[in-house]
Amino acid sequence: MLELRLLREKPEFVIERLAVKNFDAKEIVADILKIDLERRNAQTELDANLAKQNKAAKSIGMLLKEGKKDEAEQAKKDVAALKAESELLKQKQEQMSQKQAELLVLLPNLPCQDVPQGKSAEDNVVVREGGEKKSLPDGAKPHWELAKELNIIDFDLGVKLTGAGFPLYVGKGAKIQRALISYFLDRNTKAGYLEVQPPLMVNEDSAYGTGQLPDKGEQMYHVGLDNFYLIPTAEVPVTNIYRDAIVPKGDFPIKLTAYTPCFRREAGSYGKDVRGLNRLHQFDKVEIVQITLPEESYAALDGMVSHVESLVKELGLPYRILRLCGGDMSFTSAITYDFEVYSQAQGRWLEVSSVSNFETYQANRLKLRYKDGDKMRLAHTLNGSSLALPRILAALLEDNQLSDGRIAVPECLRPFTGFDYID
Repeated sequence: MLELRLLREKPEFVIERLAVKNFDAKEIVADILKIDLERRNAQTELDANLAKQNKAAKSIGMLLKEGKKDEAEQAKKDVAALKAESELLKQKQEQMSQKQAELLVLLPNLPCQDVPQGKSAEDNVVVREGGEKKSLPDGAKPHWELAKELNIIDFDLGVKLTGAGFPLYVGKGAKIQRALISYFLDRNTKAGYLEVQPPLMVNEDSAYGTGQLPDKGEQMYHVGLDNFYLIPTAEVPVTNIYRDAIVPKGDFPIKLTAYTPCFRREAGSYGKDVRGLNRLHQFDKVEIVQITLPEESYAALDGMVSHVESLVKELGLPYRILRLCGGDMSFTSAITYDFEVYSQAQGRWLEVSSVSNFETYQANRLKLRYKDGDKMRLAHTLNGSSLALPRILAALLEDNQLSDGRIAVPECLRPFTGFDYID
């Protein structure tokens, strides 16, 4: 959530920056500032009323001591009237504060100055590419055919058990999933991230704190009876560890990593680009989260991008890093780098990670602060996938298929799988 102070001081700047996200903020900003003025005027009136009320209340005892009973009774009536008026002013102020909060959450985060203009994924900027595209054997197959032939992923049984988008991993398919998770977690902890294992469901406050609500509520699975939400990413519970927290300045940077299943409704996702593992409703992902001082967050972002890049390199996959344009960024992000790996068998790039800096946007919703001298300031939050498993596995299966039908396991994963080939 944007800071109200920024809207008061630089409304035109906010409108200009949000236009980079193709978001017209003029009307909402004007409404917020109008309500803010009314709310502050109500506060001034309330403060004056309370001062009169206190003064009148103090005079009652003195009037009684002086034997001025009639004047004391009138003072009591004045206090009662002021109390009633103050209560109405409090209610008005609460209503305006609530309305203002409802409007503030409709504004996306401001994109930072490095975010390019653009309306869609076609306008994203390629920062760099790495790895080599392999020459696959004749008759190379997409991962959904390989998975069926090798009996490592059963999509049909997943449909039987739950529905489309919930695959069943079998034998070496299940084991390579576990190997990827262990490999990613080990690499993250060696890079200084503390491993945590968070809940897979969160309450409404947590979903609000990181910006899933109200913006992405329709994409989340809701457990209605308890009003819980299945997490779309470990970012939600992990970042919320520090909701309503005042972090000692010396504790920064906070670096956390977690493996969780993730749940996304992905409403409206159909067609050839969602076949197999390309888009799922339940999938495994390892996440990294950092909470930093504002002046250190962009150095932390660069470090996170380099770390994720090292993982993709070690897996031996051709990849590229994109800086997302304004029109392709998330609601909450100030800047995002996407990682894509190339699927030779499908002839397309597959997104496997997003690494983002949210600056103070999430921290403001979370009330995640630190003390800087005598002042309370908002921290910066960042997160990234390191990595999301489905498309990584899809690319590994397709890019490592051999002419004899086997699939070679990357060297870095063999200590975790216990086998060198899937056959």
